Amino acid sequence: MSHHINKDILLVGAGPMAIEYGKVLTHLECSFEVIGRGEASSMKFEEATKKKVHVGGLEKFLSNNKQNFEFAIVSVGVEKLADITIVLLEAGIKNILVEKPAGLNLKEIKKVADKAKEKAAKVLIAYNRRFYSSVEKAIEIIKEDGGVTSFNFEFTEWSNKIRNIEKAPGVKENWLLANSTHVIDLAFFLGGKPKELSSYSGGSLEWHDKAIYSGAGISEKGALFSYQANWKAPGRWVVEVLTNKHRLYFKPMESLQIQEIDSVLVNPVGIEDDIDKKFKPGLYRQVEHFLTNQLERFCTIEEQVENVKLYEKIAGR
Repeated sequence: MSHHINKDILLVGAGPMAIEYGKVLTHLECSFEVIGRGEASSMKFEEATKKKVHVGGLEKFLSNNKQNFEFAIVSVGVEKLADITIVLLEAGIKNILVEKPAGLNLKEIKKVADKAKEKAAKVLIAYNRRFYSSVEKAIEIIKEDGGVTSFNFEFTEWSNKIRNIEKAPGVKENWLLANSTHVIDLAFFLGGKPKELSSYSGGSLEWHDKAIYSGAGISEKGALFSYQANWKAPGRWVVEVLTNKHRLYFKPMESLQIQEIDSVLVNPVGIEDDIDKKFKPGLYRQVEHFLTNQLERFCTIEEQVENVKLYEKIAGR
């Protein structure tokens, strides 16, 4: 499974998600440099990956660095994603994979897209669920069945848990974009982006302006879809995709279950998912595709600008 990808890569960030990237890059035998800000996270990173971290932040590193990096991966807090990506673009790096959603809001994400265009660079959003083994298998089944006819999804968040998480200002207020778009992105990736969309939202939480969501529409692939979420009630993330022969359930999203026509039985689908057990699900394949320029499965920064307009509509903004 291990094979050598000979690229110079900059990994910006040393937190828990960056550690997961570090494991994949090490396994791919890539030559990479890691930039961290604080001592504590950098020490944790070094313990987990045995890789030395350049402490003191990106600007400091770039001012002392003479090496050219072809690729960069940005894995920092949501509130810093846009700024860091812009610094990398300014430094002339042409291939950037940035953690979702690439910025705190539409304004920030648009700024990144404009800068990427100006620098003729590729900025891709790391929606790792697109690269799950379960999703790969579902794409195969959907193709065999002649396409998606309808789909539905649920992006319920556990508000009592989130209330107590420490996040930078603005992150929780934009939680639908920062977190729930994992589900929404996957649903529209499989079923097609909305061509028509009616959205409703109501209720509120002390940390978020809305709490209950529902909506429906028609995708570009001609599939009818609906969604709902209630952040004040129990629930979980779910995506269900229907074809003329099957109903596919992602519940939980790493696994795939299937229902045959004229049957109520729901059976697990056997998937080759060793890679998703060894590394954070979806991450290995995502990084491999990024570094070998297989880009058709990614959401680009330009697409993300359009997607965020949809997410704002879903969020009732």
